[in-house]
Amino acid sequence: MRKPKARTALLVSLVLAAGALSGITASTASAAADPVAVTVNARAGLATVPDTALGVNHAIWDQNLGTAETTDLLRDAGVQMMRYPGGSYADIYHWKDHTAPGGYVAPNTDFDTFMAAVKRAGAQPMIIANYGTGTPAEAADWVRYANVTKGYGARYWTVGNENYGNGHYGSAWEADDHPDKSASQYARLVVEYADAMKAVDPTIKVGAVLTMPGNWPDGITAGSDPGPWNQTVLSIAGPKIDFVDVHWYPGGTAAESLARTNHLPDATYLLREQLARYAGPNAGRIGISFTELNVDAGRTTQPAALFLADVYSGLLSSGVFTVQWWNVHNGIGTVSEVAGQTDYGDFGLLSSGACTEDGSVCEPPLNTPFAPYHGLTMMKLFAKTGDQFVRAGTGDSLVSAHAVRRPNGDLAVLLINKDPDAAHTVAIDYAGFTPSTAAPTVSTFTNGATGITTSQSGSATSRTLPAYSLTTLVLRPAGATAGRPSAPGQPTASGVTDRTATITWPAATPGGSPIAKYEVYRQNGAVSEQLGETAGTSFTVGNLVPGSRYTVNVLARDTAGRVSWSSPPLTFATGSPTTSACTVRFTTNNDWGNGYIGGVEITNNGTKPITGWTLTWTWPTGWQQVSSGWSANWEQVGTAVRVTPTDDNRQIAAGASVSAGFVGAYSGPNVLPTAFTVNGTLCTSG
Repeated sequence: MRKPKARTALLVSLVLAAGALSGITASTASAAADPVAVTVNARAGLATVPDTALGVNHAIWDQNLGTAETTDLLRDAGVQMMRYPGGSYADIYHWKDHTAPGGYVAPNTDFDTFMAAVKRAGAQPMIIANYGTGTPAEAADWVRYANVTKGYGARYWTVGNENYGNGHYGSAWEADDHPDKSASQYARLVVEYADAMKAVDPTIKVGAVLTMPGNWPDGITAGSDPGPWNQTVLSIAGPKIDFVDVHWYPGGTAAESLARTNHLPDATYLLREQLARYAGPNAGRIGISFTELNVDAGRTTQPAALFLADVYSGLLSSGVFTVQWWNVHNGIGTVSEVAGQTDYGDFGLLSSGACTEDGSVCEPPLNTPFAPYHGLTMMKLFAKTGDQFVRAGTGDSLVSAHAVRRPNGDLAVLLINKDPDAAHTVAIDYAGFTPSTAAPTVSTFTNGATGITTSQSGSATSRTLPAYSLTTLVLRPAGATAGRPSAPGQPTASGVTDRTATITWPAATPGGSPIAKYEVYRQNGAVSEQLGETAGTSFTVGNLVPGSRYTVNVLARDTAGRVSWSSPPLTFATGSPTTSACTVRFTTNNDWGNGYIGGVEITNNGTKPITGWTLTWTWPTGWQQVSSGWSANWEQVGTAVRVTPTDDNRQIAAGASVSAGFVGAYSGPNVLPTAFTVNGTLCTSG
């Protein structure tokens, strides 16, 4: 039969069809003479690692799903969450009789066997309720069996899998027996599922399927839906759900996949913006899970390991509560050579021990770990439950850095060399943390290795990263950390305008000395800029840039000079002025997944005509552009757009408007601009 890995490959092809994303070219030079600058900023706190962080997918076609050998390998890799019953099979699977009409169900893969494996691994389950061919009553019965009859305490339940792939947008791989396959109908039934399931166990969390911003079919409106999939689902089901579930297969070459990890901050930002806009009151309670990830090139070799570590770190630092690799076992695919290693084209973390149809190539013995398994194990060594991610950055696109601060005061740094051909030396600078002079604990996974090496060696400030490698440093702090105040609580923003915002936070708890003041910092890349300080728990920030995104942290400093951990991060965006001599209305229509028909309308709010005008704005990302335009002269240099009139619309009378249109294109999350100027005057956004 055709295993679900082919279904996953179809998703990848759809993502690629929606628009190839720009990538990077690996350096072929030897290690550079000048070291790559790495900055680790312990003052710039990000999300805290939850106890569900490191996840994987299990599937009912895998007869090794519940074996002790498989389970122990997953436990040893630090797996904290397991998803069941397996991707698109979830929408044909009936748990009561353990059948999946139209698909293959392996022996020893029933729900109780899965839960025994979850328990043995010390993990938590995430269960997909059958939306495509099931009912709310069937899902509720599953909750009853799991949590009332068996007492499993299964907390996380998703309604369906990739249900936007049911043909509603033209491509169909996901089973859906409902006559109405719209996003609206999915959302209405999610409400029914949530009500039925929570009537059995009110403590469970129910999730709904969304699309990844910047990937098909994001932005597309089909049929009679009021908007694209995410908007429609959240508008109807938002008040009933507890989390949203997203998948991401970036596709492309190995270098392109590794480069596209820079999309993640904007993708998670857009998801939270959609939640806030469409999901109803208290939308901040809704979590985000990424339950399927993999690459198109180098699935069993080093690119997948590097991608896994980079993506897990990027998503977890953004506050995603679980990230889950597709898959544990999946089967041999197209065999190739990647960076000198045989790649079996297998989506699995562990070998299935399978051979190609002609028997010419066989995978290693069953359960031999592939490279991404070791990447997952590196994540276990790097980011532990309760650690707080802090901002880290580098001066080279081929080297990535992530960091966490541990409750005992240690700092762990993950360094990723994405260059397949050259080692890179890094020089590491620390802000808000002083490492001890002791040699750090160093763990390394290199290209072609069969395991991770760990030692105590070198210094905290310099390291040479082998080509195509993962390296983790664990550093002890210099001096004692006892007596510090606790971190301030989660900040909130109010009164946000185009240039000001008031930041408020719960007070920190004093340590060895009274708290003297609080310091408010903005994250500017990996550098913190102090915005101000106060003795109270509220601070109004001025001189902000209109139409800009800000991430801020608060630290407490006591009378002895001891500084707390960073507060959780707060991200907010400034807007446009409430009044201005001009108004610009920016519109998008007919989005096709990697482009749209855009429009700008300029209104003269003054009492005199405008003769000759220049409209400018800056795209928030480097993958957005104006492809062509009409009714004006359009120019883009870098991310800056400049629009000037034609002969017939040079003048805008007082109170009048002019309009122009363009074709917009994007190859990543499409974050729209909100600040526009006309003849140098900042306009109100309509």
